[in-house]
Amino acid sequence: MTIIEHSPWTGMVPVDDTALAVTDTGGPGRPVVYLNGSYADRSHWRHVIAELGDGYRHISYDERARGRSRRASDYSFEACLRDLDAVLRARGVERPILVGWSYGAMLAVHWAARNPDRVLGVVSADGALPHDWLDDAARAQIRTLFRRLSVLFPVARRLGLAARMSAAQHAEINIEINELCATAALGPVLDRVTAPTRYVLASGGNLGGEAELMEQIRGNLDPVLARNPNIRLSAKVPSNHSKILRKDFRALADAVRELTTTTATAHGAG
Repeated sequence: MTIIEHSPWTGMVPVDDTALAVTDTGGPGRPVVYLNGSYADRSHWRHVIAELGDGYRHISYDERARGRSRRASDYSFEACLRDLDAVLRARGVERPILVGWSYGAMLAVHWAARNPDRVLGVVSADGALPHDWLDDAARAQIRTLFRRLSVLFPVARRLGLAARMSAAQHAEINIEINELCATAALGPVLDRVTAPTRYVLASGGNLGGEAELMEQIRGNLDPVLARNPNIRLSAKVPSNHSKILRKDFRALADAVRELTTTTATAHGAG
């Protein structure tokens, strides 16, 4: 087998009417692509990347209007899937492991379901969980919440937790992803996933979600696990949704290592 050494690279990748800030550590290792939370930037993955080390090729990027990426006219979920395609194409990445947190986990499972021959595996960090709690009242609450939070956006952006968007745009992204998480919408997507997929679930609540509701949503994964043997629970960790990358990065790294071993064994058996 020929081992290809990829050079480290940092730069901008054009897509649609915007450009994405991308970092590729290079090296000969298995490529791992990191997909951020709704408004987060790539800085949140530093602990996972450090834990996995030089044995992997780490590709991380900021979604449009997040981090160092530029603004765009389209912030939809489909636009974010195009972003992933653009990054993979620009960096010549084939059959990566996709690791997604929250919103990024939804990107990972959707992309894997659509491209079964182009992905080695998926790791979900407390995301891509079916639920049906969204209704018109919840939509109104989300829009109100982001209007109230907008005064904090300048500080949150510096922490990699807000986008360069209006409060209304933040809210509509949140509403869209919750609509996509409806059981009738997400269930068939998860059923189509054939790549080995591992979930690392958080505990307790988070901003906008009480602990009881969040645990109920996580429990909705159980029927999926029963139906699709390709999807498994790797770990349930003590940190909450917002702190999982910082406090339980080792569990996520272990899930990546598990997929690496699983797929290597499968290829060897084949």
